[in-house]
Amino acid sequence: MHFKLKNVLLYLLIAGFTVFLLFGISEAADPTGDKTFSLDLRGINLSSSFTWILVCGFMIWFMQVGFAMLGGLLPAKNMLSYMTHCFIATTLGVIIYWFVGFGVMFGGFEFLGEQVGKGNSFMGLSGFMLLGDAYDVRTILLFIFQACIATFIGSIIAGAIAERMKLCSYVLMFFFVYIFIYPVYGHWIWGEGWLWSLPYGVGVRDFAGSGVVHAIGGTVGFVGACFLGPRAGRYNEDGTTNSIPGHNVGYMILGTIVLAVGWLFYDAGGTMAAGDLRTSVIAANTCLSGSIGAVTVLFVTYLLTGHTDVGEACNGALAGLVAISAPCAYVAPWAAVLIGFLGSLIYLFSVWLIANKFKVDDPLGACSVHGTNGFWGLIAIGIFADGSYGGVHGVITGHFGQLAAQLIACVVAFAWAGGLAYIVFTLIGGIGKNDSKMRVAENVEKEGLDEHIHGTSCYPAQ
Repeated sequence: MHFKLKNVLLYLLIAGFTVFLLFGISEAADPTGDKTFSLDLRGINLSSSFTWILVCGFMIWFMQVGFAMLGGLLPAKNMLSYMTHCFIATTLGVIIYWFVGFGVMFGGFEFLGEQVGKGNSFMGLSGFMLLGDAYDVRTILLFIFQACIATFIGSIIAGAIAERMKLCSYVLMFFFVYIFIYPVYGHWIWGEGWLWSLPYGVGVRDFAGSGVVHAIGGTVGFVGACFLGPRAGRYNEDGTTNSIPGHNVGYMILGTIVLAVGWLFYDAGGTMAAGDLRTSVIAANTCLSGSIGAVTVLFVTYLLTGHTDVGEACNGALAGLVAISAPCAYVAPWAAVLIGFLGSLIYLFSVWLIANKFKVDDPLGACSVHGTNGFWGLIAIGIFADGSYGGVHGVITGHFGQLAAQLIACVVAFAWAGGLAYIVFTLIGGIGKNDSKMRVAENVEKEGLDEHIHGTSCYPAQ
């Protein structure tokens, strides 16, 4: 089968026009906010929650600066290519999510007393392009918050496939991930679908996306890295690995700090209510887990090599932040420290396993930071939840049902994202002529993607 990108886009435009005809003629719900504001006069006080959620959403979108700066671990000749992928995630990702993803993910979900259209336990069926009844201040508030979170997926994948993938192939992959893979699994948990309602514990819980965002993104990135193969020079003929040094570890440090600050808003904003005092616990847990992750990796790498690897320590911090995202509302601070500590060790083992045993080249460690620790974060709820929030009880309280639910969510996430990613990358790899496969040509990779794909270096000579 031979398709062209312009044909794919044409089909999407036709589909969008059809959706417009089907849903756009419906009467809007509350686009001015008059009905919603009247609830404040009755003591419900939604205005403060609106402000809190919007501010958190703005800071979450700003986290893309941090993702872009992680490219400091890459050679300078490919920095612009990687940052372009992150920029596409920040922009095109939002548009695709508005186009279809949000409706698939949250159709039928009730938010602040307002139901977001229709849906079932498998997927949402309305809310596309925020038309009709979705033209409502409460629904759009949920959209802008979730759209900013959705941008993470593209940047997570970008780290795993960096320095090898053609831009057009990356964009095609993007559509499949944002239209179906990510939002459908998200609906199963955040949209209160079938995983949310499992008869074990209280059903699957994932407060801030260890599974929904990071495990899904990391799994798709892993499959993509497998398809693309390792970068030139990464492995010797005898199978030993070579390090490909980055051009500016300082960028990595600054990017990690930006991400850590945004993560506080990301996790704490998950309460979706300004008056939820559990926010202090969530923020403290996030800070502690990320910090212990960094410190642990810093000391372990020193003990193993005799050098303090700050780049790895940054990934250790991110691993701790990913691991605590799901359980941050359900565990005590001591548990958050333990989750982050174990998450950093899991990260180190995963990086070694993927690179040395699986022979999969993951330039920024995205599969281990996000994928492996995304799964660990889901499992951690079933172990460490103390029952103090949302009625979620883990093994430490003598309950095993929640752990069963969380393990099911892990298996489903890996099978769903991994299986569909395999199909997507197989299809993309077969699109076009023989010289149009996913991976750039050998000379392009050698000389750098920036000059060949973007026509300029990220750091042009003065």
